[in-house]
Amino acid sequence: MRFTELKLNTPLLNALDELGYDFATPIQSAVFSVISSGRDVVGIAQTGTGKTFAYLLPILRQLKYSEQKHPRVLIVVPTRELVLQVVASLEKLTPYINTRIGGVYGGANINTQKQLIFDGLDILVSTPGRLIDLGASRVLNLKKIQKLVLDEVDEVLNLGFRHQLITVLDMLRGKKQSILFSATMTDEVKEIIDSFFKSPEYIEVERAGTPLEKIDQQLYQTKNFYTKVNLVSHLIADKDNYKRVLVFTKNKRVADKLFSEFQNSGISDDVSVIHSNKSQNFRLQAIQGFQEGMHRVLISTDVLARGIDIQGITHVINFDIPKDAENYIHRIGRTGRAENEGNALTFVTEQDEEILSEIEGLMDLKIPVIDFPEAVVVSSKMTEDEIPKEIIKPYQKQRSKEHAPGPAFHEKKEKNKKTNQGGSYRRELAKKYKKPKTRGQKRK
Repeated sequence: MRFTELKLNTPLLNALDELGYDFATPIQSAVFSVISSGRDVVGIAQTGTGKTFAYLLPILRQLKYSEQKHPRVLIVVPTRELVLQVVASLEKLTPYINTRIGGVYGGANINTQKQLIFDGLDILVSTPGRLIDLGASRVLNLKKIQKLVLDEVDEVLNLGFRHQLITVLDMLRGKKQSILFSATMTDEVKEIIDSFFKSPEYIEVERAGTPLEKIDQQLYQTKNFYTKVNLVSHLIADKDNYKRVLVFTKNKRVADKLFSEFQNSGISDDVSVIHSNKSQNFRLQAIQGFQEGMHRVLISTDVLARGIDIQGITHVINFDIPKDAENYIHRIGRTGRAENEGNALTFVTEQDEEILSEIEGLMDLKIPVIDFPEAVVVSSKMTEDEIPKEIIKPYQKQRSKEHAPGPAFHEKKEKNKKTNQGGSYRRELAKKYKKPKTRGQKRK
């Protein structure tokens, strides 16, 4: 369906035309009329399907000019990077619309954000925690909210923000339209919908876990961390094919360690790293440098697995396989976007076979294993986590007396062989030194 068939106004059509967008994606076509009707909506679509524009277009189409200071549209997303991306999408769609847009998130100066809200906003994009802070300060009045959008709700809950999200929804008990978008429908997401939505219409364009057809997926059987380092170094050395590479690790410590290995090998100028422990400025610079081609390789944790739209990623490399099968879908969805072909390579060890089976079962697809390159050294060196731990028996555990063996016999040292002589010892001394007789003994 063309955007011209969605009854968009001229300012929005002109913005889309300048962006080079002619056709709406399935989720954009499916939800436009429902959101425009004012009903509560639950949209389920896999990553990379255009969910952001799906809710922004009908909202902007209906948003009228107003001089009131308090925001009328609230969009809640899980991470700082997503706040900036949604704000950027709004700015792309509103060059010909007089709309005041603002984004707030933790880790930034809250006083600056208070001033932004005080100056007046039509649309506010926020993370849950910072929204609660601003609401508690009474600078932000949420009573004027007419439309609430919860984007990437499953990721909000996965990151441990359930309590904050419930608090936000309790603060917004007034009459409004509620719109929820999620890549998966978990029990926790259903609980949120049942508690806070009014007879929502469900729209699901593709089953969760459907593999992205434009992405070529392959596996490498690897041995350990240092073998993976040798392999990824070998792969990214091919600059003609590996033009923009996103490397996912299982946690922040592994991301930093991998970056250190690249530094030691002298290729750190071409590589950057990002995770939640990095400062906001560092994270923004890392993403910007990756987008603009200053860095060809970006090492990341799952902080970039959701929602972030970076064009032109040629390869996603799962240095560590994700613990959750659905996160694999979100990771590889960073490539193969905007009608481009993509490539996803995953390094798998013997310990990863179980989660690999879950991933293949979720996608209903067997990922092909390719031969390990002969030029890559298989390292025998292991990290501390990879070294087999000695099995501790129950009676060896501290404070465990169950099954404890009896005392062991051993020969005493010479100095410990003295025995307690008791009374006989004193009698022998008395004989030796001839203890004087008592008065009674002297009488005859």
